[in-house]
Amino acid sequence: MSALETNTTVAVIGAGTMGAGIAQLAAAAGHPVVLFDAFDGAAEKGKAGIDKGLEKLVARGKMTADTKAALLARIRLATDIHDVAEATLVVEAIVENLDIKRELFANLESMVASDAILATNTSSISVTSIARDLKHPERFVGMHFFNPAPVMKLVEVISGVATDKDVAECVFATAENWGKIAVHAKSTPGFIVNRVARPYYAEALRLCEEQVADPATLDALLTGAGGFRLGPFALMDLIGHDVNYAVSESVFKAYYQEPRFRPSIMQLELVNAGRLGRKSGQGFYSYTDGAEAAAPVFEPVDSSAADIDVKLTGGFTIGGVAVERTTGATATARAKALGQPVILLDLTKQEGASVVAFSCSKALPESVVASLVKGLAAREVKAVKLPDWPGLVVMRTVAMLANEAFEAQMQGVGSAEAIDNAMKYGVNYPQGPIEWANEIGLSTVLDVLDGVYSLTRDPRYRAALSLRLAVDSE
Repeated sequence: MSALETNTTVAVIGAGTMGAGIAQLAAAAGHPVVLFDAFDGAAEKGKAGIDKGLEKLVARGKMTADTKAALLARIRLATDIHDVAEATLVVEAIVENLDIKRELFANLESMVASDAILATNTSSISVTSIARDLKHPERFVGMHFFNPAPVMKLVEVISGVATDKDVAECVFATAENWGKIAVHAKSTPGFIVNRVARPYYAEALRLCEEQVADPATLDALLTGAGGFRLGPFALMDLIGHDVNYAVSESVFKAYYQEPRFRPSIMQLELVNAGRLGRKSGQGFYSYTDGAEAAAPVFEPVDSSAADIDVKLTGGFTIGGVAVERTTGATATARAKALGQPVILLDLTKQEGASVVAFSCSKALPESVVASLVKGLAAREVKAVKLPDWPGLVVMRTVAMLANEAFEAQMQGVGSAEAIDNAMKYGVNYPQGPIEWANEIGLSTVLDVLDGVYSLTRDPRYRAALSLRLAVDSE
């Protein structure tokens, strides 16, 4: 089904940050837009916010004053919800409350034309559940934008049990016409992004709880070696621990206490203490005036150490010590298997890696470690020595992200392409997790998961059946 014609009206219910952003997008695409909010003055405030944001674009030369004026002229403020009756598409962006949303859509259904599409921007509530009492749930769909809507590229188009395929295709095509990367998703807890992203936070918290490294060092590894835009601890501080913990707990309960989604007591304690992150001035880091940023722990460079040629993927030796990239076993276990001392390197994104973690088997000469650190420094890569821990940091995290992606694909939540696009454009991951797993090697990803599971016996590291089958078919 094709996208909506740009001469058709789009109505947005809710004029907060998200609703105003959606209204701006629709107007920028050429649609007449009706913006309504039940709170007095909210719609006016929302349009004023759009005006202010567009003025910044004009000031930077990214938009002309005439274009801005034309865009704003297409947004009409409604004083009565019945003013949305003319809309071909109605997008709701109000409070995340199931009962309130159901009541709203029951009213909207009686106002709009029989062929109008009703869409919710919910990020956490079942699309199927919101549509339950509608007379025509087949025209109801999720249209989940990411904040800020005019900037973030992704839109998850979520189909409930009753959603008509043509309706989902129309919303998908419309989102693309609005300049977005659209992905189809099934209405399941967390949809794609909020589900597949859970290991990014969970593994960092678990590694910190296990005292493998402190938050600053873990953040440095996942950004400097993994290529993620923001470390998990800094990101949780930005989101707010009350919000992030609530999402984790919600997904955990929704999947009947599936161990992969188990929340962290460490994060709960921050919530209990009121240390919610940036908005409270304290989270994992302090944001009060004069607070110094936490410094990661890097290994010092010994200029007198022997010069060696270092490869970030391993596959070389230093004085009889094998240097390999981790595949989930500990360095001690690998040393026993090889009959020689071992250094394991963590996973890195080869282009632009600025730091790498490593671990060592027992009885390793300090001169060997010094040579490794010096060789890395020659490549402008800093080194972090970690305890001899299975999977280290980046490899373990990426393996868990990939595992969740394979599980979601197997359950029909989204295609491999949709999942990869969702994570790249919804949360700015450097690579889609399934694409990344194929690059690393699916057998290596499986070895990492099995290696961590064999030592912890924690069912959260249970490999997805689809991943095992993919490895078997290679």
